[in-house]
This record gives sequence, structure tokens and C-alpha cells, in this order.
Amino acid sequence: MAWILLVLLYGILKGLREIAKKKAMTKNTVMEVLVSYTFISFALALPQAPNAGGLESRFYLLIALKAFAVFLAWICSFNSIKHLPVSLYGILDLSRVLFATSFGVFALGETLGPMQILGLAIVCAGLLLLKFRIPFGKKEEVSPRTLENKSIPPLYVALALVSCFLNAVSGFLDKVLMKDITSSQLQFWYMLFMVIYYALYVLAKRERISLSVIKNKWIWILAVTFVIGDKALFIANGIPESRITVMTLVKQSSCLVTIVGGYLVFKEKDTAYKIFCAAVVIAGIVIGMI
Repeated sequence: MAWILLVLLYGILKGLREIAKKKAMTKNTVMEVLVSYTFISFALALPQAPNAGGLESRFYLLIALKAFAVFLAWICSFNSIKHLPVSLYGILDLSRVLFATSFGVFALGETLGPMQILGLAIVCAGLLLLKFRIPFGKKEEVSPRTLENKSIPPLYVALALVSCFLNAVSGFLDKVLMKDITSSQLQFWYMLFMVIYYALYVLAKRERISLSVIKNKWIWILAVTFVIGDKALFIANGIPESRITVMTLVKQSSCLVTIVGGYLVFKEKDTAYKIFCAAVVIAGIVIGMI
């Protein structure tokens, strides 16, 4: 069950990334963080270049598609997390369970046993409990520091959900690709395509990237946790016994990290209720793994 431990590592690092994202954007803009984060991550992946060659053309196309899905997902998620409490975003992110499970069942032919169906139902229940607590209201100017006392514009929740769907597409492609290529090949080319997409975006939009990103330690933490987490996830996908339906459930351990981080780092409120919702979701994850 080594693949479960690898996915658990990914989930923990993913939770830490959500906290680092929000902290990084207190010092730099969304696009500055995204671009610098991507370029640093690619630099960290460069040592894998010697082992990244020899792919068939169809794999380059699939990796480019995966990278484009993540490119869009990051723009949605960074804009969303900038305006949402990190703990709330972390639990909303659990909705990718529904998208990824659908890909696993309908596209990869994986089957759901009675315990997995029960676990998925409990996860959905936890998400619904959270949904009814979200204080939707009219759109207004929102400050990350005062958000918890204001209404949350539905736009940012919608962006979080679009990001979840695109990340589920990426996870599906990971499983497909890792049947035939290595983790080094996938990580190197995926990051290269990401760099190309963001470079084109910056040129087209004439975005200005401040050199202050170099001094933003949270961007470096983002890049390191991203590269390590993705490497663990790619290796897990390459293990034949791994299943995308179970992997998706295990990934949601990240919500516990975001809830604790939201309380300790950002002094967010309503933590007890969020922990209750997360406990319901985690119970579903445990049942789904039986």
C-alpha cells in the first residue's frame, strides 16, 4: 500500500501549499506568484531532463493538455483563494472528489464497492453541510483580512469549483500517462509546458513581474512542496494497484491542514464547525478505503 502513503504525502503538502499561496499573495499579485512559482518549480525539475526523452508524439500532446488544464485551474484557484478563507477553500476543494470519481468510474472503468459508495456519500454529506453554512451575499469589495465578517461573492466559490473540475481532468490524465511513461518524463515536460503557457500569457497581457518575488519566501515554499508532492503523486499513479477513486479520497486529507493553518496562521473564525465538516469528510475517506 505504498501508493496510499505517497498520496497521503501529496495531500499534506497540498494543504501546506494552500496556506503558502495565501501568504505569498499578501506580498505579490496573483500573476506574480503564479509566474514565479511556475518558473522556480521548473528549475527544480530540470535535473530530471536527462531522463525525460524518448516519448512518442501522442504523449507530448496529452502532457500539453494536462498542463493547459492545470494552467487554467491555477488561475481560477489563486483568484479564489485570495478572496476566501483558506480553511473554507480547503473544504470546497473536496468537491473534486465528485469529478475525479466520475472520471475513474466512467473513463477508466474502475468499480465502486459498497464501502466506497458509502464513503463517497458521507463525503458529499460533509460538503453539503459546509455549503449551507456559506454566507452568500451581494458582491462587494473584499479584503482577505476582513472576509470572515463579510458576505462571500458566489464568483469565488464558482472559480474554486471550476478549478476542482480542471484538477480532476489533470488527475485522470496522470493515471493514463503513467501507464506508459516515467514520473521524470511527466514532471519535466509538464513543467516545461506550464512555463511556456505562462510566458505566453505574460507577453499577451503585458503583465509586469516585480523582482520582489525573489524575496518572497512563500513562493519558494510553494515551489518546493509542489515539486515534491507532484513527484510522489506521479509515482503513485505509476503503481498498477493504485486506483484513482481511492487516491482522490486520500488526497482530501489536505483539508485538515488548511483548517488548522487557517486557524493558526490567519486567525480564521468558525473553526469548530469547519472541523466538524472536515471530520465528516475524513470519516467518508476512511470508510471508502476499507
